Amino acid sequence: MIENPVPWPNGARCAVALTFDIDSESPLHLEYRDRVPDLVATTSWMRYDEIAVPRILRLYRDLDLKQTFFYPAWCMKTYPHLVEQILAGGHEIGHHGYIHENYNQIPREEQEAFFVRALETMISITGEKPRGFRAPIYNFSRYTAEMLVRHGFDYDASLMTDDIPHFVDAEGGSFVEIPSHWTLDDWPQYVHAPDFGYQMTIRSPDEACAVYMADFEAAYRYGGLWVGVWHPWVSARPARLDAIARMVETMQKRGNVWFARLDEIAAHIRKVTAEGRYQPRRIRLPYYEQGLPDSELPRK
Repeated sequence: MIENPVPWPNGARCAVALTFDIDSESPLHLEYRDRVPDLVATTSWMRYDEIAVPRILRLYRDLDLKQTFFYPAWCMKTYPHLVEQILAGGHEIGHHGYIHENYNQIPREEQEAFFVRALETMISITGEKPRGFRAPIYNFSRYTAEMLVRHGFDYDASLMTDDIPHFVDAEGGSFVEIPSHWTLDDWPQYVHAPDFGYQMTIRSPDEACAVYMADFEAAYRYGGLWVGVWHPWVSARPARLDAIARMVETMQKRGNVWFARLDEIAAHIRKVTAEGRYQPRRIRLPYYEQGLPDSELPRK
């Protein structure tokens, strides 16, 4: 099924990463700046991160996992105690914008300004440069690849290009892409947020984990990659995180599964490529410099 499986470390059948995007209330400030003082109920569940993040970290300690979190820099400034706890646990923090801005809704110069502001803020807080990036809401723009290359990022985790890691070439260089998919995102499973226009049917934890596990079984069978894309205030409610714990324990008992931070996965891809043991797929971004000409499209 996967024609070019990665030679994972120690003969592992697949690689697994449980990533959390800690957005807190940053999307509210972005979308409803003047209304935020009145959106008390919505703000309350988005600030649940203060309960959720320590709970996730305790679970990771119990399961002996080191994982990756993506964190808007504004949120890191606002909740420095959570940043300290994450780093103390040996986990990675990746770039996730400054205030969860949508790169496809702002001009190129503003994308660069917010990207750099986030980068500088992260360095000032953590003392080191992040290695990886995930675009807020997956909104990777036509300029993002070049920006990642220019600022020396090792990997991106925004796209849904493949079932395994590969390289992205852009102007000036390349980086490793570590893809995921909506099937492993908790938003479609659980989020009911009228203020954001989401009024989905809320699934039970068992239903959500059945979706996640179907992807794991395929990754395990074919030598693939499994990257959960979750949010603390969504997936760390007790029943949901308890289901995740049971799911991870099932994966661990299966054996031959490599649980890793995303920077470790990117480093492994570079290593086996340099050693000649693997020839990853390469794509070039952006896909298009402009839209198709009128001659290729029907008249409106």
